[in-house]
Amino acid sequence: MTEGAFTLEAQIAALGDRPLDRAAVDRHLRPLFSRALAAEAERGEVYLANHSLGRPLDRTADDVARCLALWFFTMDGAWGEGGWLDEATAFRAKVALLLGVRRPDAVVPKVSAGQGLRAVLNAFPQDRPLRVVTTTGEFDSTDFILKTYAEQGRARIEWVGPSRVEDGVELFDGTAVADRVLSGTDLVVVSQVMFQTGQVLPGVAELVERAHRAGAVVLADTYHSAGVIPVGFDDHGFDFAVGGCYKYLRGGPGAGFLAVDPGHLDGSRFRTLDTGWFAKRDTFGYGRSDRAELAEGGDAWLESTPAVVTSYQASAGLDFTLGVGVARTRYYALELQAGLREALGRAGVPVHRPADPEAFGGFVLVPHPDAPSAAARMLEYGVNVDARGGAVRFGPDLLSTPEEFGAAAEAAAQVWRL
Repeated sequence: MTEGAFTLEAQIAALGDRPLDRAAVDRHLRPLFSRALAAEAERGEVYLANHSLGRPLDRTADDVARCLALWFFTMDGAWGEGGWLDEATAFRAKVALLLGVRRPDAVVPKVSAGQGLRAVLNAFPQDRPLRVVTTTGEFDSTDFILKTYAEQGRARIEWVGPSRVEDGVELFDGTAVADRVLSGTDLVVVSQVMFQTGQVLPGVAELVERAHRAGAVVLADTYHSAGVIPVGFDDHGFDFAVGGCYKYLRGGPGAGFLAVDPGHLDGSRFRTLDTGWFAKRDTFGYGRSDRAELAEGGDAWLESTPAVVTSYQASAGLDFTLGVGVARTRYYALELQAGLREALGRAGVPVHRPADPEAFGGFVLVPHPDAPSAAARMLEYGVNVDARGGAVRFGPDLLSTPEEFGAAAEAAAQVWRL
C-alpha cells in the first residue's frame, strides 16, 4: 500500500470531529498525499490550482490497481460480486450522499458533465425546439453544447447576462434568470457556483420556484460547488444536476455524473434517447423484445458498457471529502482564502476582496487585463494558477500553507509590476 500506516480511514478517524487547523491538517491529512506533494517539491512548484485539478490521494493508485487486478486475475469474473459493478454502485451512493440526493440510483455515472446535459436535452419530446434559459457565464461543457443544439435548430436559447459588476468582477443573480423564465420554457441551466468568478449564484430558491410554476425544470451544474459548499439537491428542488470529480473531489477526468430527481424516475415525463444495453431491464439476460424494456429507476438512464475504472479512480477522493466533511472543509477553506488575500494585498497585488466571502466558492480572483499571460508568467516563478475571463484564479487546497501564500504573493507582485 502506498500510504503505509497512514490509511485514509485511520487518519479520518484520528481527526475526529475537531475543526480543521494547520496542526490537524499536517498531522492527519497531509500524509495521505505524500506522492503528489513529493512530486510538487521535485518540480519546485507551489500548487494553487486545486479548483482546476484536485490533488490525488496516495490511495488512488491502489484503488486503480485493484480495478486492474480484477481484470488481470479474474477476466470477465471482474463483473461479479465485489467487482466492477459493485464499485460503480458504491460510486453512485457516495455521490448521492455528497449531493444530497435521497436515492443512490438517481445518480447516473457519466464521463462528463456535458454527457449528462445531453442526456437531459434528449429526454424531452423531439417535436419542436426546446426553450432553454441559461446564463452567459456557464462553462464550456454546457455552453458549447447548448449553442450546438441552437445552431442545429434543436433548441432556442435565452441568454441572461450578469446583473452587476463588483471591483471589475461580473456577478450574476438567480432572480434575474427567474425573470426570463416564462410559460413555455422547458429547461433552465445554471451553475450553482460560477466557474469564472467563483460566485455562489444567489436567488436559486426563487429561480427553482419560478421555473416549476412555469412548467420548466432546472438543471444545476455542480462542478464548482460539489465538495466546496453543500449542494442540497433535494432541498433546493433541482430536477437534474451534472458535475464531476475532476476538481475538488480529487477524482481525475472521466468521473462525471448526472443526478435525476427521483420524482422523474418513473419515466412518465422523461425518457432519454441517450441509452444503451446497461439500461435494459435484464441487462445480462440477452433476451430479445420488440420494445426497449427499461430497468427500474435511475438504471433506465444508464448507457452501454460503463467506464468502470473511473469509479475506482474517484473512490479515495470521495471518501476523503465525505470523511472530512464539506461543512468543516468550507470553514477552513474560507480561512485559507482570507490568508491568501491578505498575503496578496500586502504585496500590492490588486486582489478581489468580496464584501461577503461566503458568497464565493473555492478560489481567489486577481483581475488582470491579460490574465492568461499573467498565469503563464506565474508558472515561470514556480506558482501554478490559471486564468478565466479577465482574472487569474488562485485555488488553495486544504494542504496549502502561509509560506506558500507568501511565495505566491511575491511572485504575483513581480508579474503584476511587469
